[in-house]
Order: sequence, then structure tokens, then C-alpha cells
Amino acid sequence: MALGFNFVADSVVQGKAYPAMAEWSAAPYTRQWRQFGQHWPYTVPCELHEHCVTHGFPYCISTDSGNFYTIGLGFFDFDIDYFALVPAKIIETNTPILFYYHEGDNPYTIKQRLDSLCVQHNLPITCYQFISGNTAADSIPGFHYFPDHELLYWRRNHSVLPTQVNLATRPYDFTLLSRTHKWWRATVVADLYRSGMLDNSMWSYNTISIDDREEDNPIKIDDFDNLRSDICTFLANAPYACDRLTADEHNNHCLSETQHYTDSYCNIVLETHFDADQSGGVFLTEKTFKPIKHAQPFVIVGAPGSLQALRNLGYRTFDHCIDNSYDLETDNTHRWIKVRSAIEQIKCQNLDKWFETCRADIEHNQQVFLESKYNRLNTLHDKLLHQLATP
Repeated sequence: MALGFNFVADSVVQGKAYPAMAEWSAAPYTRQWRQFGQHWPYTVPCELHEHCVTHGFPYCISTDSGNFYTIGLGFFDFDIDYFALVPAKIIETNTPILFYYHEGDNPYTIKQRLDSLCVQHNLPITCYQFISGNTAADSIPGFHYFPDHELLYWRRNHSVLPTQVNLATRPYDFTLLSRTHKWWRATVVADLYRSGMLDNSMWSYNTISIDDREEDNPIKIDDFDNLRSDICTFLANAPYACDRLTADEHNNHCLSETQHYTDSYCNIVLETHFDADQSGGVFLTEKTFKPIKHAQPFVIVGAPGSLQALRNLGYRTFDHCIDNSYDLETDNTHRWIKVRSAIEQIKCQNLDKWFETCRADIEHNQQVFLESKYNRLNTLHDKLLHQLATP
């Protein structure tokens, strides 16, 4: 039986820990409570607390003492001196600081920044631990990987029943959804579109941008004949839609469009990162866990090692019926070529028979996703406590 977490917070309101060091004012269970990440210093309600509630993992929150002062990060801002904002009593009592970050930013550069701040404030670099959504974190002292998006989607989509596995003939080959424009995503979708791979598929591409720069595209588009001009034409005719949901509804994890999973045989997942911020790690989000919950095989267009990261979590990746060699390819351009080849091989098959060969893995994955994440939390708890006990 786990001993549980003993969290320390600046204050507790209606049973919820107020976001550490926050200046924005809001109350739990209000719309404003979700807006802390829009206000300096961009600390947010710590999702780790909510995961403990959801999965019945023992924990308590105190304003006096505990084994972790938790800082939930909306995003990591390299211009912020986080340790200068930590309450003096936390520093004076040597309370361990725990950063909880569900994004996939490069954890190596984050460690460099936090360690330099420790030196600046004459603090030992062991005064903090960092939880990251990037698998590379497990290779860094004091850093830990945790699949936050798996648990986040589990909770937010919990009211939606999982899609039942069925072997009926489906009208479409693939589902491909892209809510936010990035140049590497435009490269992928335009390449599939111009080759006819998306014919007879449900797919979308939105032009909402996050200021992604063309020069940061990790795929060398000039290695492909006429792809640069084809991308320009593709984007000039965008956006493309396959449903009537708004952009906000597309980002609402509480909603699901059932036909995205029941009406096509395979999901082409465009993950958040194609190279995980040059970290060598993997960042898995709800984009991957949606087809897992809703009974659909998938190909992941993402960082190398994405499939292995899923296997490490207990999932199966259809290795017997999909050429998953792309997952081992570290060259970004060559990896896309191999992913495209895997998609071509699927499309050329009798998809009814192909889907039937996927059934065992589909059912296994759905079961793994739907089960309690208590053990995930217990593993994280033991890793954190072990780190505390390690000189």
C-alpha cells in the first residue's frame, strides 16, 4: 500500500491547492480557474493532484509542511526566475520543490536553466525534482517522465463511452485530424493529399497557427519533387474539414466524434512534435490515446520511439500487421518517408481482413487505457521518494 503524497501549497481553496506563486485570482470550479496559464508566472492548478483524486491514490494537501511543494506549469518560461518566487518558508524549511509539467519541451535545456538558477540563489540542485511529459526526462538526474496526457484524456473523456470493436465494413480508409497548423504537419498532409493517399478518407487541416516558422520544419521538403510548391497550393486552399465542430470543440477532450473511429479502418495520428524539441525523447498526447480508447489501429507521425514509449506503458502497436520500422528512424526526413510507406502498405490491403488481424491488439489497448491509473501514480510516487532518499 502506497504511503501517498503529502503536498504543500500556498493556500487551499474549496479543497483545491491554489496554483503556486500565482498572481491571477480565481476560484475552483469556475471558468477563470482554467485561465491561470494565460497570466504571469503561468503556473496552473497541478494536474497531479487531480489524477490522485480521479484514481483514488492517497494524498493530502497542507499549507504547513509536506514532502513536496508542487508547482504546476502552464508552460516553462526561461525568462522567469522561479526560485525567486518560491515562498521563503519553503526555502528555509528545505521543503523539496516539485515542478509538474505536462508538455514535451526539451528537458535538458530546462534542467540547465533551473540548475543555473539554483547556483544564483545558492541552492543545491537537489532542492527540486521535475516531472515532464517528455520521455527523455528519465535520462536526467532529478527528472522523471510521466504520461500526463494519458491520464488527462482518461479523465476529461470519461463521460464518453468507449467505442465498441466491430468488424463491419467501413466507408473510409483513414482518419487524419489536424487542428493546428505546423509546417511539418502541412508537409505530411500535403504529401499524402497530392499522392492520393487521402482519397476515400476522413481528414482535416486547419490554418490556426501557433507562430510555427517554416525554417524550423524538421522535414527537408526540397528532398521531394515539387513538394514545396504543392504545400503552398495546399495551404492556399485550406482549411479542410471533415466535421462541423468549431476549433474550440476540436480542443475539448470531453467531446468525441464517433464516426472518426467507427467509419474508418486506421487513424493517422499527427502528434504534437515530430522531433520533440530536439531532445531525443517522445511526447505522447491525447491525439494518440483517442484511437486507443475508441478501438482503432493507428500509425503515429511523431518523434522516433513513439511506439516503443507506448509499449513501455503496456500497449501493443500492431507490429504483426503494420511496418513499424519507421519508429527506429532518427533522421526526420527519412522517418517521414518510412511512415508514408507504412501507410501505403495499409491502403493496398483488403482492409476488412486487415482490421480483423488488428482486433486482438485493439481490444488489449482499450482495456489498458480504461483501467485505473493507480499503478502509474504509485510508480511515480516511488521514483520521487527514492530520489529524495538518494544523497
